Amino acid sequence: MAFLEPILGSLNAERVLVYILARGEGYAREIARFFGADPDSIQKQLAKLEAGGVLATKQVGRTVLYQFSPRYAFQPELRSLLEKALSFYPEEERERLMMARQRPRRRGKPS
Repeated sequence: MAFLEPILGSLNAERVLVYILARGEGYAREIARFFGADPDSIQKQLAKLEAGGVLATKQVGRTVLYQFSPRYAFQPELRSLLEKALSFYPEEERERLMMARQRPRRRGKPS
């Protein structure tokens, strides 16, 4: 689904923002895996959005998590636009986005 691609200039920018809206935060490989996209292009979009002040990062171990920057002046308007776009996504796609499995791995489980 690409509802905001003409406005944002990139399908991957829309994917990144919708993912972070739905889950609250995310990292490049996780977002790329979810959408079946190239991790490098997702990483470039994340870096671009961070440089523009839209996203902020936090370190969790060696992982860099991205989330919406609370200092971004247009954050409420951007969230509203993304929520509207998300409402037009197919039901199963929305459910997949909203369902975040955050349970830790069982001890001793092989990789």
